[in-house]
Amino acid sequence: MKVHSAYTASDFRERAHNQTGNPIAGAWREHGDHLLNPDLMPLIEGLRLKDAAVLVPVIDDGDEAKVIFTRRTETLRKHSGQIAFPGGAIDPEDASPEEAAMREAEEEIGLAPVFVEPVGRLPQYLAATGFRITPVLSVVHRGFELKLNPHEVDDVFEVPLSFLMDPNNHQKGSRVWDGRERHFYQLPYEERNIWGITASIVRTLYERLYA
Repeated sequence: MKVHSAYTASDFRERAHNQTGNPIAGAWREHGDHLLNPDLMPLIEGLRLKDAAVLVPVIDDGDEAKVIFTRRTETLRKHSGQIAFPGGAIDPEDASPEEAAMREAEEEIGLAPVFVEPVGRLPQYLAATGFRITPVLSVVHRGFELKLNPHEVDDVFEVPLSFLMDPNNHQKGSRVWDGRERHFYQLPYEERNIWGITASIVRTLYERLYA
């Protein structure tokens, strides 16, 4: 008898609609690496933050959904060379974080919005680099063709959702940032290392949908 996979896009969609935990608004303190750095919370809350959105793109791939990640170019001013979700600042003409995330995904990797189905949000991530990030959860349907913007993205790759949602793959690391020790999550996958903001969003996804 075939066992139903908990890591299909349809199951992900249902979990996104029925998240556990407190309401999304204000819940950022309760998730991800914010819990690892309680001393940084007052500092971050005191910053003037710019609103941004990222797309968490979960590909509908039968029993084994996959998640799209990018690697930012080394020439970008912030988070250069890091692994990230497609996304960026919310522009005044964007009607919503969903619209901003989908627009940025199309600009960065050529992912056409017609293939993207927004299914929910995660609590915002407040970044010490000056952004208030809304992660937009989405199901992506196959048939898309990607075209990378060479000024922003060096590489794009897919990771099985089952790997990302396995807490045994959620390692912890630390670095000194601005004179403080900063703790973070990291998920080594093959030759890549997903860490920092992106890993914290993955961790929050696990905590809200799969824990």
